[in-house]
Amino acid sequence: MTQSNGENPQRTRSGLHQIRAGIQSRSLLAKKKVENITKDDVKGFFIRNAFVLFTIAAVVIGIILGFCLRPYNMSYRDVKFFSFPGELLMRMLQMLVLPLLVSSLITGMAALDGRASGKMGMRAVVYYTTTTVIAVIIGIIMVLIIHPGKGSKDEFTKQQKIEQISPADAFLDLIRYAPIGILFLIAGKIVEMEDISAMGGQLGMYTVTVICGLLIHAIVVLPTLYFIITRKNPFVFIGGLLQALITALGTSSSSATLPITFKCLEENNKVDKRVTRFVLPVGATINMDGTALYEALAAIFIAQVNDYDLNFGQILTISITATAASIGAAGIPQAGLVTMVIVLTSVGLPTDDITLIIAVDWFLDRLRTTTNVLGDSIGAGIVEHLSRHELQKKDPEVGNSVVEEADKKPYQLISQENEYENERRPDSETKM
Repeated sequence: MTQSNGENPQRTRSGLHQIRAGIQSRSLLAKKKVENITKDDVKGFFIRNAFVLFTIAAVVIGIILGFCLRPYNMSYRDVKFFSFPGELLMRMLQMLVLPLLVSSLITGMAALDGRASGKMGMRAVVYYTTTTVIAVIIGIIMVLIIHPGKGSKDEFTKQQKIEQISPADAFLDLIRYAPIGILFLIAGKIVEMEDISAMGGQLGMYTVTVICGLLIHAIVVLPTLYFIITRKNPFVFIGGLLQALITALGTSSSSATLPITFKCLEENNKVDKRVTRFVLPVGATINMDGTALYEALAAIFIAQVNDYDLNFGQILTISITATAASIGAAGIPQAGLVTMVIVLTSVGLPTDDITLIIAVDWFLDRLRTTTNVLGDSIGAGIVEHLSRHELQKKDPEVGNSVVEEADKKPYQLISQENEYENERRPDSETKM
């Protein structure tokens, strides 16, 4: 007993010593890398990440430009003309969505045998369901703890206006690129806001509650799931998604961000194309963690504003309907407001009160879209890790298998005849 008790402190000390040695070696390695950085390295970094840097700059400049133009009180028509480059970007991205979804699903299914695709699909569905339920629970807990709807409904006095469409809109639709478009999208939305002071009081607390819930889900829950399952650093993986996340923040559409998400996962994070082309199109359609959290939270907020006490059964109903409604929500800007009607109707809340949150929905919609894209991407990484054994095997029943080449050729078709000839060569040589 004394020997075992004496060995435990020694093992602990040796373990701590190894950790310290590892940290010191990594710090020395990092220091050497920093010291060896040259001008060419810096130039190469900016060239490789030019699109990401331009997109970040576009978001920052768009926010500044929007607030600078607010004092001019631009008319609705002027705002629409000003936002036109952003609308051009959205139309171009949305034009790519349908053919991209169809072609990705076809190539993804064709590259997998029936058993592998079935297992991969089941894992993806389990992941989507789990993260969506967790997001709903986080939203409900946050709104019940913070209670942003406490107060009077008199604070919400302004009604949203419905603008008429003019022939100029039809003309612009006829001719409806990325950082510049994002800049004008964000600047136009800020100029379009009627009263920033509406961000105070109940609506301000509601905004803070939604942001806190989304941050907990995006920074704590999703990375923790990724680390537990893959045993890899989730923030390195998220770092490779920066371009897709910024695009989602600017466009407010997970479907429109899909081309960038493919690029980030396949080129930066080296996720197998058979996984991304099978999982991402489905995830962009049904996996809406941020939307599920938002809808559950918004429904309870509207109940609090109306002094409507919800019992446990009604909260459970909201959680179920928010989960189902988020699955049915389209990956387009502010689609959550449409499905919110289902959630409110399920517990008898007034659907007209959706107008109470429209003033800040354009901003929150961007944050929940970013969370949706992050959830889809981490799901692809998890599914690839769980399906790594199936991906390494070839289906003997399939005539052609898809094999990734190192020389950047997307696919190589290997027929069964070539495989048969390669198998027979050793036999013929032994007979000789």
